[in-house]
Amino acid sequence: MLIYLARIMKTVARVRVESPVYPTEDAAKVKAACLNVFPDLAFTAGADGIVGEGSDLERLRELVRNQKIRDTARDVLVRGRRGFVVRFSLNKQAAFVGRVNFAGGTAPLGDIVVVLEDPDTDALIEHLAESTIGHRLTGSRGRIEGT
Repeated sequence: MLIYLARIMKTVARVRVESPVYPTEDAAKVKAACLNVFPDLAFTAGADGIVGEGSDLERLRELVRNQKIRDTARDVLVRGRRGFVVRFSLNKQAAFVGRVNFAGGTAPLGDIVVVLEDPDTDALIEHLAESTIGHRLTGSRGRIEGT
């Protein structure tokens, strides 16, 4: 398990988050929301908001496990996988209070768009949200029954 974790930590090429910051919002609070899920982000100003980059996924993994949403998270991550990239959105308000709530792009204040780049997205998804019902990922064919 420790070797597996060390391999995942080394292979994550990049975590990138983007979020709009509207005039009614405090940019520091939007950054805090992002940092509650991805604590090692380094921020830059984007055209309409903030952009953060980092590599630490352990807080996201911990939140997914503590909230008992591994299968939901797994489904979202699998649906957002394209090649070496996994893309999904998080609700800003939930992230601000340290919760993971996958967003559908309809929040009035916008969402936190997360892009994970990794050469082995199957292992990345397995690490972040292992199945609770015995499914495993197999390459680009999706999910199959098994352990």
